[in-house]
Amino acid sequence: MDPAHFLAASLVIAAGSFVQGGVGFGSLLIAAPLLVLVDPRLVPGPVLLPGLALAVLMALRDRAGMHLGGVGWALAGRVPGSVVGALVLAALPGGAFELLVGATVIVGALATASGLRLHPTRLVLFVAGFVAGITGTTTSIGGPPIALVYQHHTGSTLRGTLSGFFVAGSLLSMLTLALVGHFGARELLLGLALLPGTVAGFAVSPPFVRWLDRGYTRAAVLVLSMAAGAALIVRRLA
Repeated sequence: MDPAHFLAASLVIAAGSFVQGGVGFGSLLIAAPLLVLVDPRLVPGPVLLPGLALAVLMALRDRAGMHLGGVGWALAGRVPGSVVGALVLAALPGGAFELLVGATVIVGALATASGLRLHPTRLVLFVAGFVAGITGTTTSIGGPPIALVYQHHTGSTLRGTLSGFFVAGSLLSMLTLALVGHFGARELLLGLALLPGTVAGFAVSPPFVRWLDRGYTRAAVLVLSMAAGAALIVRRLA
């Protein structure tokens, strides 16, 4: 990756980490489609590593609001979902990858913006975790299904619960990708190169948490994500 592409990728990761540090989700919803435009090699494997680092930092900061029962049931669903996602990715034609990422981003953003109220029952969390396992492994975007369940809870609960889910979920997705040959030394090195942007974005987010919780940035995240997803689809179909 040349210096210009590396700088662009680092800025994308930093912006996504800043938003997720305040809202609780959105880092990869923003970053994944833009990173595919910068360098398709960065998704899904490499971007999972900075996503894991961000989740660990947020889980430590927002652990008081974490819904441990919800994390557990969502992860129970993510295990089989990740296996399905890895198999799908292994069989996916190369030209269809950008279409998959673009469609996943748009559907995830629309679902999150729908205002649908879901109660975090065991069944709902298991199904959300299963869907997140598929989308998180194939495209690195596993947040929207769980964010949809917790979007009407307090900011602390949303951030803490999603962070706990992302920590284990990212590790699981990297493992399943490695088993099908989509996460190795190259992906590890690319992911490590993006870590400084992750830390920088997260470091400047705490003072803005209260403002970000008002919902304005969440709407901007969804609009930007849908635009980026649409750009991927248009580029592939053009």
